[in-house]
Parts: sequence; structure tokens; C-alpha cells
Amino acid sequence: MMKYVSDFSGPCIFGVIPGGLMNTSDDNTLRHKLTQLRQEHRDLDEAILALEAATERDQLRLTRLKKRKLSLKDKIARLEDQLLPDIIA
Repeated sequence: MMKYVSDFSGPCIFGVIPGGLMNTSDDNTLRHKLTQLRQEHRDLDEAILALEAATERDQLRLTRLKKRKLSLKDKIARLEDQLLPDIIA
């Protein structure tokens, strides 16, 4: 059962209310989380560059940091999609 746009009492699924839009509070929360994830992604990028420049590389640590950075990139993409959903015309 789809809810009307004016009925925001239903549960949120992936940040979007079926048949409605996110409220401002949800939007601000997602934007804040997105900012945090982007900062963590930049920090990981700097750590990876520093580790690659080191004379003695810890290859296992480098691999783990790169995987974490990729995971963050995926989370960032999902949050951006929630904030700017595709509109099928």
C-alpha cells in the first residue's frame, strides 16, 4: 500500500518515504554523514600516499586502507543517490 505524499507517518526505507519525500531533518542528517564520510575518505587517501612513500611498505596495511577507502566511496555514492534520486521522466 502506497502512502499519500501528505502522509509521512510511515516508516522510512533507505531514507525515502514511499510515496513521499524526505523531510528537512533527514536531509540534514544525510548531508552531515556525507561530509563525515568525505573527510574520512580524504584522510585515508593521505594515509595511503604516506604509506606508499615510506621506505618500508606494509603491504597488508596498504591493501586494507585501500579496501576501506573503496568501501567509503561506495557509501558516499549511496548517500548522494539518496539526496539526489534519479527521476525517471
